[in-house]
Amino acid sequence: MGRSVTAPEVPNIDCRSNAERLPLGTKISYGLPNIAGAGMGIAVGIHVNIYYADAVLLPLGFIAAAVAAARSIDAITDPLMGWISDRTRTRWGRRRPWMFVSAPLAAIALVALFSPPEGMETQAAAVWFAVSFVSFFLFVTMYQIPHYGLGPEITSNYKERSSLFAWLEGASLLGIICASYVPLQLAKDSMLGPRDGFQVFAVGFALLLVAFYWSLCVRVRERPAYSQGKSNPLIPGIRRTMRNRPFRLLLISYLIGATTAGISGLLWPFFATYVLKIGPGAQGILLASIFVWGFVSLPLWVRSTRRWGKKWNYIGARVAGAVSAIGMFFMREGDLVPAAILLALAGIAYGGYSMLGPSIQADVIDYDELHTGKRREAQYGSLWAIMIKFVQIPGAAIPLGIIASFGYVSNADQTETVQLVIMLLYSLAPASAALLSVGVFILFPINERTHLAVLEGIGKHKRGESAIDPLTGELLAPPDKKEIDEDTGWFLDHFSKVELSRVLRQGRKALLLSTVLSSAASLAIMVMATWFALEGLGDMSVRPGVVVVLQILLSGLALTGFVYHAVRVSAARRMSARHVSNEDIRVHLRA
Repeated sequence: MGRSVTAPEVPNIDCRSNAERLPLGTKISYGLPNIAGAGMGIAVGIHVNIYYADAVLLPLGFIAAAVAAARSIDAITDPLMGWISDRTRTRWGRRRPWMFVSAPLAAIALVALFSPPEGMETQAAAVWFAVSFVSFFLFVTMYQIPHYGLGPEITSNYKERSSLFAWLEGASLLGIICASYVPLQLAKDSMLGPRDGFQVFAVGFALLLVAFYWSLCVRVRERPAYSQGKSNPLIPGIRRTMRNRPFRLLLISYLIGATTAGISGLLWPFFATYVLKIGPGAQGILLASIFVWGFVSLPLWVRSTRRWGKKWNYIGARVAGAVSAIGMFFMREGDLVPAAILLALAGIAYGGYSMLGPSIQADVIDYDELHTGKRREAQYGSLWAIMIKFVQIPGAAIPLGIIASFGYVSNADQTETVQLVIMLLYSLAPASAALLSVGVFILFPINERTHLAVLEGIGKHKRGESAIDPLTGELLAPPDKKEIDEDTGWFLDHFSKVELSRVLRQGRKALLLSTVLSSAASLAIMVMATWFALEGLGDMSVRPGVVVVLQILLSGLALTGFVYHAVRVSAARRMSARHVSNEDIRVHLRA
């Protein structure tokens, strides 16, 4: 641990000195895969359920079980893929080999998912769906985590990152707009029908996915210097990631917003039908307008970010989203024009914070390098992705259960109480989350000037010099010149401060016992949650309730906890063999 100075010293750096600019072709090549990727995500996340229920005649219970299994597997594969990508060493780089191989595998899985053989029995159709669905998400993880990990290392320029991720988000919005409309139109085509229509869409987007990712692999080069350093162990990497205060603030802010992120889309048909009282055609146009406005607003957000910085633009986007949501609470039957204006504002807000999130995260990863000396883009991205996925699960099911508990009746005029509940959930719940998210993010400390100081500090460390942390004023020795050697420090980060303090008091056996008990407890919770979830599924012809969804969520979290603690059991057993002294532990705790 370095000595402290009286105040943070930010070098007087000309913010224009970081003049690294990306060619337009690089930005386009990096963003294009998301046209296919986001489109496929919408098709699988929305259309596949009704496709299998209505066209394949598979009971919803089977669909729910397969979806739950895929989400639970994500809890393991996302952080694992991030760690694997960061430590991959090939002549082609850390990211591109994974994208090159997994994109065609995901394409095959997508086509298989929308191409079940006709005349299959229920059990065979369930197996086909489960295997292709789980395989699809596994292969998506294999290309998506490296793809997002590649972004922060393409450029370290504070402003260029906003432009790069604006292209990425713009491609995503184009894919979403296309996938929201095209599959349904193809399915309604009298010459194709539901099965052939969805198959045509799947084949088309599968080909686009492979073409765009292979083009990215050919046109965009990785920085060799970023993959030359020694990789970190998996569990210590996660622990050090969570010690990064700017990352924690950004993540907490995003998680708060993500808890209600799915509510607007989930409840839009209910709000439009029973509050605005408009038909499916107008509903589709208004819904699509959100993403259209998000797309067209991206250049304005890039210009605004160059002028005012990322932090205040992010806050502005969140506040604008909250204002839009609050305004929707006052909409009633016939208020189409004001509703359209508010939804346009929501789309503009969405374009801003969805683009700025990964751009800000890239700056946070640079701050991590200042402290650890390692480039861990994919590990950060995977941890970000899995935590957001988990907090979104309850928001995708609980609102429907709440509406049902207040007396919702399908295809009927709803009582004033049910309408009020729909309005509260659709508008005020997301607005409250957005404002609370802003309350956390207002503490975020990195701006363009401090980011440039971080980059200067990284350069000093590479020259073997100490550097000042521009956020705390602490003098940081280079990672390889600290009081405790780097390998020992990373090894000890398998364990918490409390656990290491217990080692000093009670010895090494106490550490092994605590990790074994933690692993066993996680396994027991996983088994019990899985058992109750399977029991709750009951009749597979119906959709599982809120309780079952939460049980599945708990099972996935417990599975992640079991793997996490099982790795730490192995580390605890190696503690004595590594000859880590008590003095080393004391030095590590002080740091």
